[in-house]
Amino acid sequence: MAELLMDGIEKKYDGGSFAVKNFDLQIKDKEFVVFVGPSGCGKSTVLRMIAGLEKATAGSIYIDGKVLDKKMAANGDIAMVFQNYALYPHMSVYDNIAYSMKIKKVPKRQIKENVEKVANMLGLKEVLKRKPGQLSGGQKQRVAIGKALIRTPKIFLMDEPLSNLDAKLRTQMRMEIKELYEHSDATFVYVTHDQTEAMTLGTKIVVLNNGKIQQASTPKELYNKPANLFVAQFIGTPQMNIWKAEVIQEKRNVMLFIGGLGRYRLSEKNAELLRKRGYFDKEVYVGIRPEDIFLQVKGMDDEMFQSSLAARLKVYEPDGAVSYLHLETAGESDSIENKKISSKENVAKNWNDTMKSENKFNSNVTIRIEGNGDFREGEEYHFGFDESKIHFFDIETEKAIR
Repeated sequence: MAELLMDGIEKKYDGGSFAVKNFDLQIKDKEFVVFVGPSGCGKSTVLRMIAGLEKATAGSIYIDGKVLDKKMAANGDIAMVFQNYALYPHMSVYDNIAYSMKIKKVPKRQIKENVEKVANMLGLKEVLKRKPGQLSGGQKQRVAIGKALIRTPKIFLMDEPLSNLDAKLRTQMRMEIKELYEHSDATFVYVTHDQTEAMTLGTKIVVLNNGKIQQASTPKELYNKPANLFVAQFIGTPQMNIWKAEVIQEKRNVMLFIGGLGRYRLSEKNAELLRKRGYFDKEVYVGIRPEDIFLQVKGMDDEMFQSSLAARLKVYEPDGAVSYLHLETAGESDSIENKKISSKENVAKNWNDTMKSENKFNSNVTIRIEGNGDFREGEEYHFGFDESKIHFFDIETEKAIR
């Protein structure tokens, strides 16, 4: 059993800057929790405090109800896998994996049995006599995991373990880590800036920004019910479309006026939500994911077509089973949506820089469709939303309106 509790954790460095602030989190036994966020958000700092490598400025960390101390880490209750492998270059794979057991003077026979068991599990049996310099990146990462695994820890900590691998190896290692977790009794805490790793590995994901928890929930809830504007745009590739819109009542209809795109009639359910929350005649942020937008053709539903939005196609990206349409309105804008973001590009690392340099939203649109189509750049296209998937956010607090 390994239940982890972080109560009011803070980390403050010389100069007064906070790396982590007001951090409260409970990690249940055998959970796979992923800390994800842009560079400098505090995720690795939290991991290092759990490992006992850094001391919290304030607050306490508990494992199974006991305050974390150096003795727990020394006893092997906690094992950590680093980004740079941390292997001994002069030792064989066997000796690297066995090192912690040799230090504890475990009998050679038991060491041999344990190393072989770990090697079989990680596919390292054929390379046990090799030195790290003779291994591929994927093999080195497996050895690093093996070094931690042989200690049979209660808590597994992983700090961006796949960031040095190419895309193909990352995919393979994700599957192997997932399999390792499913066959282990340990609690896993994993740090990454890559949302794909977070969404595919974690049973719970903790999104951080500026040292604070933005949301902690399951991957499904995180994607479908983001708690605020930051989470909405950080999770998902391409990013969620976000526009500033005014909520206007016209006779019996409630309309969204989105500058540059037009007027959109809301469903009764969404109109009632905004009415109850007091947003009539006010501005809100409106969010919709690219896959929840559908193209409309005149004649298919004239009443719906009249209330649809329109924009011109700037870039069409066919990508095998899916395609991406990047549309824009007339005029230029310096907002974050105006920067074309490829469907395959990871935007996590430069998120903070982007948000600092850009301070408003525009009316550009990204749409994802199944398959390919005959689309012409420069032509105008009408579109609507799956209204069950629309998100609204408060202009001031940027919190979700629900």
